[in-house]
Amino acid sequence: MINLFKQVKTNSRKINISKDHFLKMCIKSSLLSLALITSSASMANDKLTFGAGIGSLYSGIGINAGIQSKTDLKYVSLGCISYSSSNGETCGAGIGWVTTTLFDSKNTKHGTGMYLGIVGTENHYFDNDPIYGLGLGYHYFLNGINNSGFNLGFTLVAGSTNDGADIGGMLQAGYQF
Repeated sequence: MINLFKQVKTNSRKINISKDHFLKMCIKSSLLSLALITSSASMANDKLTFGAGIGSLYSGIGINAGIQSKTDLKYVSLGCISYSSSNGETCGAGIGWVTTTLFDSKNTKHGTGMYLGIVGTENHYFDNDPIYGLGLGYHYFLNGINNSGFNLGFTLVAGSTNDGADIGGMLQAGYQF
């Protein structure tokens, strides 16, 4: 089995690729894909939305921008997971998708979502490094996913660290404009 995270040989040169670099490349390509998707004419009934809060919709404590339809929300987010006076802040980005069609298509308050982005921190001596990973979550939109209002929820997240897999959770509370 080839380990992409260690070394890649090209024309007798070795290129080192770290796990963080690989995940950042995946996130950047996903953001580009989301930008291309959102520019299509098929999204004429969708609207642009912004939000602020805490949780996976906001990559920790942060903000998001997304495309909102009657039954789903596709978003990109920027936020910080931790702050320490000695180690500084650990911030990152994420992308995600929340849909309300898995429960009942007429009720747009209960949503399930997928998230790819920053999920935690890993301490390296005097510095905190971000942990990127995946998440699956439940979100409750008080006014429905297609309206402005508060949202609550929980996301189960998992990421890869130097010591193995890191599994945890993110509570969700925010406001979508």
